[in-house]
Amino acid sequence: AVYALTNSSAGNAVLTFERGADGSLGPAVSTPSGGLGSGAGLGSQGAVIVADHGDTLFALNAGSDSVSSFDITKHGLRLVDTELSGGDLPISLTYDHGTLYVLNGGTPNSISGLSVDKRGGLTPLPGSTRSLSTASTNPAQVEFTPDGRVLVVSEKGTNRLTSYVVDKSGLVGPPTAYASSGVTPFGFAFTSKGDLIVSNAASTGASSYSVGRDGVIAPITPLAATGQPAACWTVVSRNGRYAYTANTGAGSVSSYAIGHDGSISLLAGVAATTGGSPADAAISGDGRFLYVRNGAHGAINALRIGADGGLSPLASTTGLPAGSVGLAAG
Repeated sequence: AVYALTNSSAGNAVLTFERGADGSLGPAVSTPSGGLGSGAGLGSQGAVIVADHGDTLFALNAGSDSVSSFDITKHGLRLVDTELSGGDLPISLTYDHGTLYVLNGGTPNSISGLSVDKRGGLTPLPGSTRSLSTASTNPAQVEFTPDGRVLVVSEKGTNRLTSYVVDKSGLVGPPTAYASSGVTPFGFAFTSKGDLIVSNAASTGASSYSVGRDGVIAPITPLAATGQPAACWTVVSRNGRYAYTANTGAGSVSSYAIGHDGSISLLAGVAATTGGSPADAAISGDGRFLYVRNGAHGAINALRIGADGGLSPLASTTGLPAGSVGLAAG
Protein backbone atom coordinates (compact mmCIF):
# COMPACT_ATOMS: atom_id res chain seq x y z
CA ALA A 1 0.00 0.00 0.00
CA VAL A 2 0.90 3.68 -0.32
CA TYR A 3 0.17 6.19 2.45
CA ALA A 4 -0.21 9.98 2.68
CA LEU A 5 -1.51 12.43 5.30
CA THR A 6 -4.51 14.71 4.77
CA ASN A 7 -2.90 17.20 7.19
CA SER A 8 -6.34 18.73 7.78
CA SER A 9 -6.50 21.28 10.59
CA ALA A 10 -9.99 19.96 11.41
CA GLY A 11 -8.67 16.45 12.03
CA ASN A 12 -5.67 14.72 10.48
CA ALA A 13 -5.98 11.30 8.82
CA VAL A 14 -3.83 8.75 7.02
CA LEU A 15 -4.96 7.92 3.49
CA THR A 16 -4.25 4.33 2.42
CA PHE A 17 -4.09 3.41 -1.27
CA GLU A 18 -3.88 -0.34 -1.83
CA ARG A 19 -1.40 -1.28 -4.55
CA GLY A 20 -2.14 -3.75 -7.32
CA ALA A 21 0.42 -6.14 -8.81
CA ASP A 22 0.73 -3.80 -11.79
CA GLY A 23 1.57 -0.82 -9.56
CA SER A 24 -1.86 0.78 -9.86
CA LEU A 25 -3.43 2.26 -6.74
CA GLY A 26 -6.97 1.77 -5.48
CA PRO A 27 -9.21 4.48 -4.00
CA ALA A 28 -8.17 6.19 -0.78
CA VAL A 29 -9.29 4.78 2.57
CA SER A 30 -9.11 7.31 5.42
CA THR A 31 -8.05 6.47 9.00
CA PRO A 32 -8.15 9.27 11.62
CA SER A 33 -4.78 9.86 13.27
CA GLY A 34 -6.02 11.14 16.62
CA GLY A 35 -4.49 14.58 16.04
CA LEU A 36 -4.70 17.73 13.96
CA GLY A 37 -2.87 18.74 10.80
CA SER A 38 -1.52 22.18 9.96
CA GLY A 39 -3.65 22.65 6.85
CA ALA A 40 -0.64 23.71 4.78
CA GLY A 41 2.54 22.23 3.34
CA LEU A 42 5.37 21.49 5.78
CA GLY A 43 8.37 21.81 3.44
CA SER A 44 9.73 18.55 4.77
CA GLN A 45 10.39 14.89 3.97
CA GLY A 46 9.30 12.04 6.25
CA ALA A 47 5.91 13.15 7.61
CA VAL A 48 4.69 9.56 7.42
CA ILE A 49 6.95 6.47 7.50
CA VAL A 50 6.58 2.69 7.37
CA ALA A 51 8.77 0.71 9.78
CA ASP A 52 9.24 -2.75 11.31
CA HIS A 53 9.43 -4.48 7.92
CA GLY A 54 6.06 -3.07 6.92
CA ASP A 55 4.19 -3.84 10.14
CA THR A 56 4.07 -0.34 11.68
CA LEU A 57 3.27 3.15 10.43
CA PHE A 58 4.16 6.42 12.15
CA ALA A 59 2.51 9.73 11.25
CA LEU A 60 2.91 13.24 12.59
CA ASN A 61 0.17 15.68 13.52
CA ALA A 62 1.68 19.09 12.79
CA GLY A 63 -1.30 21.04 14.12
CA SER A 64 -1.43 19.37 17.53
CA ASP A 65 2.32 18.76 18.02
CA SER A 66 1.93 15.01 18.29
CA VAL A 67 2.90 11.70 16.69
CA SER A 68 0.67 8.67 16.07
CA SER A 69 1.54 4.99 15.68
CA PHE A 70 -0.50 2.43 13.74
CA ASP A 71 -0.51 -1.31 13.22
CA ILE A 72 -0.58 -2.23 9.54
CA THR A 73 -3.01 -5.16 9.36
CA LYS A 74 -4.64 -7.20 6.59
CA HIS A 75 -7.76 -5.14 7.21
CA GLY A 76 -6.07 -1.73 7.10
CA LEU A 77 -4.56 0.60 9.68
CA ARG A 78 -5.29 0.41 13.41
CA LEU A 79 -4.41 3.43 15.56
CA VAL A 80 -2.32 2.29 18.54
CA ASP A 81 -1.11 5.43 20.31
CA THR A 82 -0.67 9.20 20.08
CA GLU A 83 2.00 11.10 22.01
CA LEU A 84 3.35 14.66 22.08
CA SER A 85 6.29 15.33 19.76
CA GLY A 86 8.49 17.03 22.36
CA GLY A 87 8.48 20.35 20.52
CA ASP A 88 6.51 22.68 18.25
CA LEU A 89 5.37 21.79 14.71
CA PRO A 90 6.63 18.25 14.04
CA ILE A 91 7.61 17.88 10.37
CA SER A 92 9.71 14.70 9.94
CA LEU A 93 10.06 11.25 11.54
CA THR A 94 12.68 8.49 11.60
CA TYR A 95 12.72 5.10 13.33
CA ASP A 96 15.32 2.52 14.30
CA HIS A 97 15.04 -0.52 16.60
CA GLY A 98 12.45 0.74 19.06
CA THR A 99 13.37 4.43 18.95
CA LEU A 100 11.44 7.12 17.06
CA TYR A 101 12.87 10.61 16.56
CA VAL A 102 10.83 13.67 15.61
CA LEU A 103 12.11 16.82 13.93
CA ASN A 104 10.22 19.84 15.24
CA GLY A 105 10.20 22.77 12.82
CA GLY A 106 8.81 25.43 15.16
CA THR A 107 11.13 27.91 16.87
CA PRO A 108 13.31 26.85 18.53
CA ASN A 109 13.95 23.92 16.19
CA SER A 110 14.63 20.61 17.91
CA ILE A 111 14.76 16.86 17.64
CA SER A 112 13.13 14.72 20.31
CA GLY A 113 12.94 10.96 20.83
CA LEU A 114 10.25 8.49 21.85
CA SER A 115 10.64 4.85 22.76
CA VAL A 116 8.32 2.43 20.96
CA ASP A 117 7.23 -0.78 22.69
CA LYS A 118 6.39 -4.04 20.91
CA ARG A 119 2.73 -3.13 20.52
CA GLY A 120 3.56 0.31 19.08
CA GLY A 121 2.99 2.28 22.28
CA LEU A 122 4.88 5.59 22.46
CA THR A 123 6.73 6.99 25.49
CA PRO A 124 8.82 10.20 25.50
CA LEU A 125 12.53 9.44 25.89
CA PRO A 126 13.86 11.54 28.80
CA GLY A 127 16.88 13.64 27.91
CA SER A 128 16.48 13.12 24.17
CA THR A 129 15.54 16.64 23.09
CA ARG A 130 18.36 18.46 21.31
CA SER A 131 18.66 21.76 19.44
CA LEU A 132 19.77 22.07 15.83
CA SER A 133 22.76 24.16 14.75
CA THR A 134 20.78 27.33 15.57
CA ALA A 135 17.30 28.08 16.92
CA SER A 136 15.81 28.75 13.47
CA THR A 137 17.25 26.68 10.60
CA ASN A 138 14.18 25.99 8.42
CA PRO A 139 14.85 22.25 8.69
CA ALA A 140 13.51 19.63 6.27
CA GLN A 141 14.27 16.09 7.45
CA VAL A 142 15.68 13.86 10.20
CA GLU A 143 16.92 10.33 9.46
CA PHE A 144 18.90 7.56 11.13
CA THR A 145 21.85 6.12 9.24
CA PRO A 146 21.16 2.49 8.22
CA ASP A 147 23.15 1.16 11.19
CA GLY A 148 21.28 3.45 13.61
CA ARG A 149 24.48 4.98 14.99
CA VAL A 150 24.00 8.55 13.72
CA LEU A 151 21.08 10.95 13.16
CA VAL A 152 21.27 13.51 10.35
CA VAL A 153 19.15 16.66 9.90
CA SER A 154 19.05 18.83 6.77
CA GLU A 155 18.83 22.57 7.43
CA LYS A 156 17.54 24.55 4.45
CA GLY A 157 17.98 27.96 6.03
CA THR A 158 21.62 27.53 7.11
CA ASN A 159 22.86 25.33 4.23
CA ARG A 160 24.05 22.81 6.78
CA LEU A 161 23.77 19.10 7.51
CA THR A 162 23.76 18.48 11.25
CA SER A 163 24.65 15.13 12.81
CA TYR A 164 24.19 13.52 16.22
CA VAL A 165 25.89 10.36 17.47
CA VAL A 166 23.36 7.91 18.95
CA ASP A 167 24.20 5.81 22.02
CA LYS A 168 22.89 2.32 22.81
CA SER A 169 19.98 3.73 24.85
CA GLY A 170 18.77 5.81 21.90
CA LEU A 171 19.96 9.14 23.28
CA VAL A 172 21.95 11.48 21.06
CA GLY A 173 24.99 13.65 21.71
CA PRO A 174 25.27 17.35 20.91
CA PRO A 175 24.76 18.60 17.34
CA THR A 176 27.69 18.98 14.95
CA ALA A 177 27.02 21.03 11.83
CA TYR A 178 28.70 20.56 8.44
CA ALA A 179 28.47 22.86 5.44
CA SER A 180 26.32 21.52 2.62
CA SER A 181 27.96 21.22 -0.81
CA GLY A 182 24.78 22.47 -2.45
CA VAL A 183 22.45 25.35 -1.67
CA THR A 184 19.27 24.64 0.32
CA PRO A 185 19.74 20.97 1.28
CA PHE A 186 16.26 19.46 1.50
CA GLY A 187 15.20 15.81 1.32
CA PHE A 188 17.71 12.99 1.57
CA ALA A 189 18.07 9.23 1.60
CA PHE A 190 20.78 6.76 2.55
CA THR A 191 22.26 4.06 0.37
CA SER A 192 22.46 0.55 1.79
CA LYS A 193 26.15 1.22 2.49
CA GLY A 194 25.28 4.30 4.52
CA ASP A 195 26.25 7.05 2.11
CA LEU A 196 23.98 10.08 2.03
CA ILE A 197 22.21 11.44 -1.08
CA VAL A 198 20.80 14.97 -0.59
CA SER A 199 18.71 17.12 -2.91
CA ASN A 200 19.60 20.81 -3.17
CA ALA A 201 16.53 22.90 -3.87
CA ALA A 202 18.45 25.99 -4.99
CA SER A 203 21.34 24.21 -6.77
CA THR A 204 19.22 22.16 -9.23
CA GLY A 205 20.72 18.81 -8.37
CA ALA A 206 21.89 16.39 -5.71
CA SER A 207 25.02 15.78 -3.64
CA SER A 208 26.44 12.70 -1.94
CA TYR A 209 28.36 12.37 1.33
CA SER A 210 29.92 9.78 3.55
CA VAL A 211 28.77 9.67 7.18
CA GLY A 212 31.23 8.25 9.70
CA ARG A 213 30.27 6.47 12.91
CA ASP A 214 31.62 9.55 14.68
CA GLY A 215 29.04 11.65 12.82
CA VAL A 216 31.53 13.29 10.47
CA ILE A 217 29.85 14.19 7.15
CA ALA A 218 32.25 14.48 4.19
CA PRO A 219 31.41 15.28 0.54
CA ILE A 220 31.82 12.58 -2.11
CA THR A 221 30.06 14.17 -5.10
CA PRO A 222 29.68 17.92 -4.39
CA LEU A 223 26.93 18.36 -7.00
CA ALA A 224 25.39 16.30 -9.78
CA ALA A 225 23.48 19.03 -11.62
CA THR A 226 20.21 18.29 -13.41
CA GLY A 227 19.18 21.65 -14.86
CA GLN A 228 15.79 21.06 -13.19
CA PRO A 229 14.74 23.71 -10.62
CA ALA A 230 13.80 22.93 -7.02
CA ALA A 231 15.08 19.40 -6.45
CA CYS A 232 13.42 18.85 -3.08
CA TRP A 233 12.53 15.21 -2.32
CA THR A 234 14.90 12.25 -2.60
CA VAL A 235 14.61 8.45 -2.64
CA VAL A 236 17.08 5.61 -3.26
CA SER A 237 16.06 2.43 -5.10
CA ARG A 238 15.71 -0.76 -3.06
CA ASN A 239 18.74 -2.28 -4.80
CA GLY A 240 20.83 0.78 -3.89
CA ARG A 241 21.90 1.47 -7.48
CA TYR A 242 19.77 4.51 -8.31
CA ALA A 243 18.55 7.73 -6.71
CA TYR A 244 15.67 9.95 -7.75
CA THR A 245 14.78 13.56 -6.94
CA ALA A 246 11.36 15.14 -7.36
CA ASN A 247 11.86 18.58 -8.89
CA THR A 248 8.96 20.65 -7.60
CA GLY A 249 9.76 23.68 -9.73
CA ALA A 250 9.98 21.70 -12.97
CA GLY A 251 7.23 19.09 -12.72
CA SER A 252 9.81 16.37 -13.26
CA VAL A 253 11.81 13.56 -11.66
CA SER A 254 15.58 13.23 -12.17
CA SER A 255 17.55 9.98 -11.93
CA TYR A 256 21.11 9.30 -10.79
CA ALA A 257 23.42 6.29 -10.79
CA ILE A 258 25.07 5.51 -7.44
CA GLY A 259 28.67 4.26 -7.57
CA HIS A 260 30.21 1.68 -5.24
CA ASP A 261 32.12 4.53 -3.58
CA GLY A 262 28.95 6.53 -2.91
CA SER A 263 29.49 8.90 -5.81
CA ILE A 264 26.50 9.88 -7.92
CA SER A 265 26.23 10.74 -11.61
CA LEU A 266 23.26 12.06 -13.53
CA LEU A 267 21.37 9.47 -15.57
CA ALA A 268 18.54 11.68 -16.81
CA GLY A 269 17.67 15.26 -15.93
CA VAL A 270 14.10 14.43 -16.91
CA ALA A 271 13.62 10.74 -16.17
CA ALA A 272 9.88 11.34 -15.92
CA THR A 273 7.48 14.25 -16.36
CA THR A 274 4.80 14.54 -13.70
CA GLY A 275 3.54 18.05 -14.35
CA GLY A 276 2.15 20.03 -11.44
CA SER A 277 4.37 20.23 -8.38
CA PRO A 278 5.89 16.83 -7.52
CA ALA A 279 6.80 16.50 -3.87
CA ASP A 280 7.21 13.54 -1.50
CA ALA A 281 8.30 10.30 -3.16
CA ALA A 282 8.31 6.66 -2.05
CA ILE A 283 9.39 3.32 -3.53
CA SER A 284 7.28 0.19 -3.13
CA GLY A 285 8.51 -2.56 -0.84
CA ASP A 286 9.30 -4.81 -3.79
CA GLY A 287 11.35 -2.04 -5.40
CA ARG A 288 9.40 -2.07 -8.68
CA PHE A 289 7.46 1.18 -8.46
CA LEU A 290 8.13 4.83 -7.61
CA TYR A 291 5.27 6.97 -6.34
CA VAL A 292 5.30 10.77 -6.25
CA ARG A 293 2.80 12.97 -4.44
CA ASN A 294 1.67 15.75 -6.76
CA GLY A 295 0.36 18.62 -4.70
CA ALA A 296 -0.93 20.77 -7.56
CA HIS A 297 -2.98 17.91 -8.99
CA GLY A 298 -4.09 16.34 -5.70
CA ALA A 299 -2.77 13.09 -7.11
CA ILE A 300 -0.12 10.39 -6.79
CA ASN A 301 1.95 9.72 -9.90
CA ALA A 302 2.97 6.07 -10.36
CA LEU A 303 6.15 5.13 -12.24
CA ARG A 304 7.61 1.72 -13.05
CA ILE A 305 11.34 1.37 -12.29
CA GLY A 306 13.27 -0.44 -15.03
CA ALA A 307 16.31 -2.65 -14.54
CA ASP A 308 18.44 0.22 -15.87
CA GLY A 309 16.89 2.72 -13.44
CA GLY A 310 14.66 4.22 -16.12
CA LEU A 311 11.11 5.29 -15.28
CA SER A 312 7.91 4.47 -17.19
CA PRO A 313 4.70 6.34 -16.31
CA LEU A 314 1.63 4.47 -15.12
CA ALA A 315 -1.82 5.87 -14.37
CA SER A 316 -1.99 8.54 -11.67
CA THR A 317 -4.44 8.33 -8.77
CA THR A 318 -6.44 11.27 -7.45
CA GLY A 319 -7.96 11.77 -4.03
CA LEU A 320 -5.43 13.88 -2.14
CA PRO A 321 -6.90 17.00 -0.51
CA ALA A 322 -5.19 20.38 -0.65
CA GLY A 323 -2.54 20.68 2.06
CA SER A 324 -1.80 16.95 2.14
CA VAL A 325 1.76 15.97 3.08
CA GLY A 326 4.05 12.97 3.18
CA LEU A 327 4.25 9.73 1.25
CA ALA A 328 5.29 6.24 2.32
CA ALA A 329 5.02 2.82 0.73
CA GLY A 330 5.03 -0.74 1.97
